[in-house]
Amino acid sequence: MDKVIGIDEAIKDIRDGDTLMIGGFMANGAPEKLVDALIEKGVKDITLISTDTGLVTTGSGKLIAKKLVKKLYASHIGTNKETGRQMNEDETDVELVPQGTLVERIRAGGYGLGGILTKTGLGTLVEDGKQRVTVDGEDYLLEKPLKADFALIHAAKADRNGNLVYKGSTNNFNHVMTAAAEVTIVEADEVVENGDLDPNFVHTPGVFVNHVVDGGLING
Repeated sequence: MDKVIGIDEAIKDIRDGDTLMIGGFMANGAPEKLVDALIEKGVKDITLISTDTGLVTTGSGKLIAKKLVKKLYASHIGTNKETGRQMNEDETDVELVPQGTLVERIRAGGYGLGGILTKTGLGTLVEDGKQRVTVDGEDYLLEKPLKADFALIHAAKADRNGNLVYKGSTNNFNHVMTAAAEVTIVEADEVVENGDLDPNFVHTPGVFVNHVVDGGLING
């Protein structure tokens, strides 16, 4: 199945109010051209799940800067002062999630788990409103799964079936997000023919990918 399509076609079903996962760590490995296309489309009232919000000019931070996000789940926001300002002035609802907990909540959403148990956050503000679970005399917090309508991710290479290869640390949250969304859209630096990728070095199988956009053909 050929999953390579144009960028406008790839994002055409994303609507106001949708929940989006966007890959990258401090915008390293972020799908910059997909984010730009969303901004051009004018999608708003987004619930955003992203490990951070990069800078105001990079990654998902560009959505924050344009005030297109109504709810944010992130592990830190320190590199983007605009995110902090919007949080402090109650312009954007921000839920800060410990980074390990965030990735495991996403993984739980992708793999059909009812949640995860973790000691992280016990006795802190993180615990507010959450259930404690006791296992063999030890207390844990129950952290519920995170899922999305769409995952927007970046890969170094993709074949036409959607098998993906990441470069170095750009793997970060991209890989785990592919399984946790109803629709996964990939911005690939390079698209190759089926059979050109060594299956021993494929990081994300194409079964998790719905659409591939050839980023090398997009100006910007």
